[in-house]
Amino acid sequence: MKKSFALLGVMLLLCMVVITGCGGAPKEETKENANQAADGKAVQFKLAHATWVGYGPLYIAKEKGFFEKYGIAPELVVIEDESQYAAALASGQIQALGNVVDREVIHYAKGTAETFILAMDESAGGDGIIAKKEINTVADLKGATIGLDKSSTSYFFFLSVLEKNGLKEEDVTIQEMSAGDAGAAFVAGKLDAAVSWEPWLTNCSQREGGHVLVTSKDYPHTIVDVITMRQDFLKENPAAAIGLTKAWFEAIDFYRQNPDEGNEIMAKALGLKKEEIAEMAEGVAFFGKEENLAFFNQAGENTVYTLAERACKFWQEKGIITEQVNLTDLIDATYVSEAAK
Repeated sequence: MKKSFALLGVMLLLCMVVITGCGGAPKEETKENANQAADGKAVQFKLAHATWVGYGPLYIAKEKGFFEKYGIAPELVVIEDESQYAAALASGQIQALGNVVDREVIHYAKGTAETFILAMDESAGGDGIIAKKEINTVADLKGATIGLDKSSTSYFFFLSVLEKNGLKEEDVTIQEMSAGDAGAAFVAGKLDAAVSWEPWLTNCSQREGGHVLVTSKDYPHTIVDVITMRQDFLKENPAAAIGLTKAWFEAIDFYRQNPDEGNEIMAKALGLKKEEIAEMAEGVAFFGKEENLAFFNQAGENTVYTLAERACKFWQEKGIITEQVNLTDLIDATYVSEAAK
C-alpha cells in the first residue's frame, strides 16, 4: 500500500495464541468519563503515520476542528520508515500509530504494549500482482519468478493470495526488493510477476502483454490500516481514544460528503497534488462508523479478529512469530462501540 513512499523495514517476532486463539473478545470494562477529557483540558499526544492517503482524514479532522471538539490535541507526525515508527511507539516517543494490521501484530509480539482502537481504511484495488501475458491465473504463478518486499505487508498479501488459490511459497521463486523496484524490474522484463502498487499497476502495460493479475479488491480485509495506541496511554486517557475515534468518524463523513475539499485538505497536508490524492483514494475503502462496528464485531466475518488470527498463522509458519501471545489485549472494541453511540 503506501504508494511510492518508503515503508517498512523490520521483521520481528510473534505468536500463536493462548487459550482463546489469536483473536480476542472486546474488553467488557467500561471507560469512566469516556466522553470528556480530564479537567476539561485537551489531551495532547503524538500520532505517527507514513505518507499515505488512507491516513489523510486525520488532517480533515484537524482542519475542521473535530479533534478540538472532542477534547484532544494530537500532534500528527510523519515517519516513513517502519523500523523508526515501530521503535518510537515501543519507546513511548509517540503514543499512537497508523499502520497495517499484520505488521502491528508483529510489533506487538516484540513486546510493544499496544491496542487497536479503530480501523482507518483498507486497500481496495491499490495493491496487486502484475504478471506477464503467459500468466492468466494465480495457479499459473507456479514456477514463476516474482519480485516483492518481504519486509512489508505486500508479503502478507501475496501469501494470502497463494493460500486461497492452493499454492505455497515454495511453488514460486521470490526475489526480494522494494515494491517500486519490483514494478520497474517487471516492466523491464526481468521478472515474471511482481507484487506492487501504483503507479506500477497502471504502468505494467508498458511491457508487452503485462497486465494486472489480481488486486486487493479481490481479497478484501487483507490490507487494513488501524490506529493503535500504547496501553499505558490508554489506561490514563481512555476518553482521548474515544474522542479520536469520534473525530475519525466525523472526518470520514465529511470526506464522503465533500470529496473535493477533502482531497484538497489531504493533499496540502501530505505534500501531494489534489489529483494525486484523488487517484490514490480510488484504490482505498475508508472505514467510518458502520464499517468499524462491523470490523470490530467478533461475531462477524472478515473482522479485525479473523485478520489478526490469519496474520498470526502466516507469521508463525514463516518463523517470524515464535512466541505464544494472547491477542486479547491487542484488540479492544470498546472505543468503537462507545464512539458510535
